[in-house]
Amino acid sequence: MRRRLIGLTLVAAGTALGIVAYRVQVDAHHQSDHALAVVAIGWSFLAAGLVAWQERPANRIGPLMVLTGFALLARQLRYSQDALLFTVFFIFGDVGYAMVGHSALAYPFGRVTDRAERALVVAGYTTVLLFPALAALFYEYDPRHILIQFDPLPRDSLINVTANWHVVELLQKSQIVIFFGILATLYIALIGRRLWRATPRMRRIQAPLLLAAIAFALRALFECVFTFTDSPVASEYLFWWQSAALIALPIALVAGLLRAQLARAGVGDLLLELEHARPEEIQDALARALDDPRLEVAFWLPERGTYADATGRPVELPDGPERAVTRVDDSGEPLAAIVHDPSLLEEPRLVQAAAAAARLALENARLQAETRAQLAEVKQSRARIVSATDEERRRIERDLHDGAQQRLAALALQLRSAQRRLGSKEADPEVAALLDSAVAELQAANEELRELVRGVYPAILTEDGLAAALESLALRNPFPIDLDVPEGRFPARVEATAYFVASEGLANVAKHAQASKASVCIARRNGVLSVEISDDGIGGAQPHEGSGLSGLSDRVEALGGRLQVRSPAGEGTRLVAEIPCTA
Repeated sequence: MRRRLIGLTLVAAGTALGIVAYRVQVDAHHQSDHALAVVAIGWSFLAAGLVAWQERPANRIGPLMVLTGFALLARQLRYSQDALLFTVFFIFGDVGYAMVGHSALAYPFGRVTDRAERALVVAGYTTVLLFPALAALFYEYDPRHILIQFDPLPRDSLINVTANWHVVELLQKSQIVIFFGILATLYIALIGRRLWRATPRMRRIQAPLLLAAIAFALRALFECVFTFTDSPVASEYLFWWQSAALIALPIALVAGLLRAQLARAGVGDLLLELEHARPEEIQDALARALDDPRLEVAFWLPERGTYADATGRPVELPDGPERAVTRVDDSGEPLAAIVHDPSLLEEPRLVQAAAAAARLALENARLQAETRAQLAEVKQSRARIVSATDEERRRIERDLHDGAQQRLAALALQLRSAQRRLGSKEADPEVAALLDSAVAELQAANEELRELVRGVYPAILTEDGLAAALESLALRNPFPIDLDVPEGRFPARVEATAYFVASEGLANVAKHAQASKASVCIARRNGVLSVEISDDGIGGAQPHEGSGLSGLSDRVEALGGRLQVRSPAGEGTRLVAEIPCTA
């Protein structure tokens, strides 16, 4: 109620001041349309400032725009024939223009934070206060002179020390060159710099500053044409263009300020949108609600003591000025973190409202993210086990090949040597027969060991690739096998998995299928290696009853693939493994 009463008082005061300013302008210049435009500029700042003050009371830009409106209206009192009013507003009247620039640079958070921008604001206020005050010391009415800014009305400066029209003219032109020339150029450059450095979201919010740059450029052009040239037509056009821009500027500024208010009103829609949202959709919904396409959501995983994204992958929260983090708690416990544009820190109510609307969805998504993280950890663990198993297979294969096989081969050579020596003499037939039997047994043991080595981890797979290893495997089976295997190499773990799938599949055909033939078909499609083993046997295989196929399934799934077994009774068996080639 108090704020409303203050607002009504300011409206009444602004209306009365506008009427007085209009009458003073008309009496001095006899141009009612120009007077109306000037008053409209002041009223637009006043009205926009009151709206901004009402909706965003904590933001200083509302009161600043209200003061700007009053300053622009009061400036017209410098055309009054009353000496006191003339003197006061001759000195302080141009402060309104400095306040226009101040209001724009303070947008959208109500304060000027950049050092260069603060220096420009100070320079602006200094210019519009210093030069008119100095000019007032030399101003005295003289009907023979027409001043740049004022018609020669019978009025004198109350602080006049001595009359010197040349000094007054020099000071007024200097003020225009400095304020509407140098400072206006710097003003436009700083606005361009701010927009260039801004984040995408902040650039959209600060779009009204483009209108501020245009308004100041038009006003500066108008002042220069009016002061330094004799072109009434150009001055007339520029007057209306700059008046339109200055009227539209406060409206654009307050519209930008109310965007957050409208965004908070849209939080109800966010609540409906998140009611059945999947975890990966929560981030997109919050990004739309907060108007930040780069927004990210990270979920707190208590068991791991870290944040993770919707897929369960660990996330490092940023620690820098480029991105800001708002943490969401549930009963004092961390729930999630929203990584967003730093400009949203100036709108905490908006972020808090969006986070409150999304809290239930965030809790559900956090649980799913935790589950996915655990699943990812299990997959990584299985992959590590498979890698360790393959490495152990290779070690055993090397140890058997370099150790036991070599020793057996050496022992066989020694027995052969002993046979040759005994054969050259009259040897006991029983000893000769025993040596022959021992050599035969050693050769059989070495062959069995060679087959065992091939089963542990075939050297041909490492040296020549999958096609050669499967061809060797097919030659050792007692039934015909039709091979369709592409040439070329695949990742080592993929080749090993494909080989053991084929080996186990063919072993099951030999043991249980009673088949007359089998086939192995391997193809690569869309980054996936497909391994298919089929036979014409009796079918009826149960993949979960034996450990062989279950182990193969674990091995394939550890690489992100899947294993399927189709074995209807009497129709043969078809084993299909799909293995991602990127594994």
